[in-house]
Amino acid sequence: MLQDTQTIRYYQRLTDAFAELWNRGYRTDDMRMYLDGYLAALRHGNIIEPFLIHRLEEEASRYLYDGSNFAVPQPQPQPDYY
Repeated sequence: MLQDTQTIRYYQRLTDAFAELWNRGYRTDDMRMYLDGYLAALRHGNIIEPFLIHRLEEEASRYLYDGSNFAVPQPQPQPDYY
C-alpha cells in the first residue's frame, strides 16, 4: 500500500494514463512498456526514493494485470413490466 503522497500522485497519473491508453486501443504489452519508461524516468531524475519507486512499480503492475480495471461494463437490460 502506498502511503507517500507524492508516490500516490504518480500512481494516480499512471492509472489514469493506463485507462486512456486502453480506450485508445493499446493493450497490456504496450502499457507495460509505458510503465517501464515512466519508472526509468523517475529513477533517472531521482524524483523519489528508490524503494518508493519499487513499491510504485508493484502497485502499478498489480493494477495493470487486474483485468477488472479494464472491463467495459455491460448495460443492464430494463425489465419488461408489460
